[in-house]
Amino acid sequence: MKNSTLFVAFLACFLLITSCSDVYKFSLNHKKQVALNSNIDVTLKEQEDKPINSVQFFVNGKEISSEGNTVSINTTDLGVGKHQISALVFYPEKTKKENSFFEVLADKAPVVYGYNIVNEYPHDKTAYTQGLEYHDGFLYETTGRRGQSTLRKVEIKTGKVLQTVDLDKKYFGEGMTILNNKIYWLTWQAKKGFVYNLETFKQEKEFAYNQSAEGWGFTHNGTELIKSDGSSKIWFLDPETLKEQKSIQVYTNKYAVDNLNELELINGKIYANKYQQNAIVIIDPKTGVVEGIANLKSLKTEMEKTQKLVPQDEVLNGIAFDEENNRLFVTGKHWGKLFEIELIKKQ
Repeated sequence: MKNSTLFVAFLACFLLITSCSDVYKFSLNHKKQVALNSNIDVTLKEQEDKPINSVQFFVNGKEISSEGNTVSINTTDLGVGKHQISALVFYPEKTKKENSFFEVLADKAPVVYGYNIVNEYPHDKTAYTQGLEYHDGFLYETTGRRGQSTLRKVEIKTGKVLQTVDLDKKYFGEGMTILNNKIYWLTWQAKKGFVYNLETFKQEKEFAYNQSAEGWGFTHNGTELIKSDGSSKIWFLDPETLKEQKSIQVYTNKYAVDNLNELELINGKIYANKYQQNAIVIIDPKTGVVEGIANLKSLKTEMEKTQKLVPQDEVLNGIAFDEENNRLFVTGKHWGKLFEIELIKKQ
């Protein structure tokens, strides 16, 4: 009986050891952060160096060519941001997928800009500015808050509202842009936007958001609509189907930049208000790199000389550009002035 018990114990121990020896434990070894335009080397490692048959590597779901258990990834085509690296491992009679992430940062610090005030114009203090755009000599503006959201055509020199239409009271209006004689207007959290006739301000249709959760800022590059959603992502939409086709992530050489709000495309770069920071970030639309930061905090201070502003609410928001005359306009939520400014690179 005693020998039988010892045999059973030995057999159990042998089976446990054998079973454990068949368990594969994988990891993906790589740097967690790298600079754009550099390579990142990724190695699939089995904890006890057990033999494997082959490995397939994927970046953001797309297979990349590799040899053996290691792959070198050029980040140039990825752009900045957080990216997923996956390895599909084939080993004796089994397969397993291992996932990890790495971040690509900008390879240089953004240029810092100050500003000069060129002109000041009146601006309606009741306008809780969400979107601002220059078109054919006029400003077009959208305002926010439920029950107060409007679309407006504004005379620049006087601030006079020439044409207006209210948004349904259940919606909180956000950014807008004009393309092909249509006005595209976002709402905040309703996951819905609207299209208006430029001349009549008559609503023609609506569209649903797809992957983005919210609507914040809107602009375009002539062929695509460009949308921010309050995160560090910027989305590109087909103007016909209004579907989100792709996105970029916005990063400096140190961190992701979120709370991107009102947008304007200027000389091929995306200018975005950083919500509550009274600043504008200048973004490369191909890579997501923040190439410049315009510090406009003292513009808010200038505004407060003649008007008391609600902290963290009545902030800088609104960028419009007159390409023909190279004029840059900015304003803020409930600001009584529209400023024409010139950005000055700091030494």
